[in-house]
Amino acid sequence: MNNLPNKQGYFGAFGGKYIPETLSECVRELEEAYSRVKNNKAFKAELKYYLEDFAGRETPLYFAANLSKKLKMKVYLKREDLLHTGAHKINNSLGQILLARYMKKERIIAETGAGQHGVSVATVARLFDMPCEVYMGAVDVARQKMNVFRMKALGAKVIPVENGSKTLKDACSEAIRDWVTNVKNTYYLIGSPIGPHPYPMIVRDFQSVIGKEARVQILKKENRLPDYLVACVGGGSNAMGLFAPFEKDKNVKFIGVEAAGEGLNTHHHSASIARGRIGVLQGAKIYVLQDRYGQIENAHSIAPGLDYPGVGPQHCYYHDTQRAQYVSVNDNEALEGFHTLCMEEGIIPALESSHAIAYLKKLAP
Repeated sequence: MNNLPNKQGYFGAFGGKYIPETLSECVRELEEAYSRVKNNKAFKAELKYYLEDFAGRETPLYFAANLSKKLKMKVYLKREDLLHTGAHKINNSLGQILLARYMKKERIIAETGAGQHGVSVATVARLFDMPCEVYMGAVDVARQKMNVFRMKALGAKVIPVENGSKTLKDACSEAIRDWVTNVKNTYYLIGSPIGPHPYPMIVRDFQSVIGKEARVQILKKENRLPDYLVACVGGGSNAMGLFAPFEKDKNVKFIGVEAAGEGLNTHHHSASIARGRIGVLQGAKIYVLQDRYGQIENAHSIAPGLDYPGVGPQHCYYHDTQRAQYVSVNDNEALEGFHTLCMEEGIIPALESSHAIAYLKKLAP
């Protein structure tokens, strides 16, 4: 894979560690621990075991014949929805909880938007018998009741956040406040490739299993690499997991699909790359939705997992170097994408992934 980030945690101009002094020691501890385990044979073998026998890897690369016929192009779907807990989030949660155990941490905290990351963290915390608290915006608690039920059923404490927009950004802020207060015994299991270094690198590495598998699978099925990789982007963990293993394959084009919400010309969207400016959010220098005074603006998407006013630093780097193209799909188009996959393939996608499905219609010509 690539050589980024550099030692300071930057992907080009993006990333870094913009953190209070109180967090510098625990971030340093995390960085050192990860550098020790990431190439450790025993750690990798244990992670491989849990990914395969507990989570259910590898996931199929499914040829969507009906959708392909409709769009007049070949479409393959990487079926991360077939994993235990129903999403790609379990890949990263398993990797990070094994890292937390290696670091001898006793308590797990996390943030969640759509609730899938929260469910996967609650799942692995129960598996390894660790107490777990999940911060979730009050708005997301109300609209994701089933995932809140699942987290509580797994023994996690779900803490509704009433600050700000009461969504993912505010849940992240509360989780960081908790971490600052309880650094000695607590591991913050972050779900997206955001935050201070080394988190964007850690999440990318644990999610890269998606792209590594897809690469082998498409070569076996088509005897060639794909023309395009298309994935939704909020913080960007699923897209980064797919893109990163293909980074050096210049003929494979990357398309990240942001949430245009009610429209890019409104203040109700989550298109950080399309409409954001460079700023600092939750520990990293990235593209951020902000007003002319530098205050963070509220994001909006029909998909709670994309409802975040920033994007991972490696995605920002891909945009600036033109390695990836970032487009946007609005709420109504995403619902159309949702309906299309249901009716054509008998697969009910997440609203997040529906953004990528919707963009295929624009890509097809």
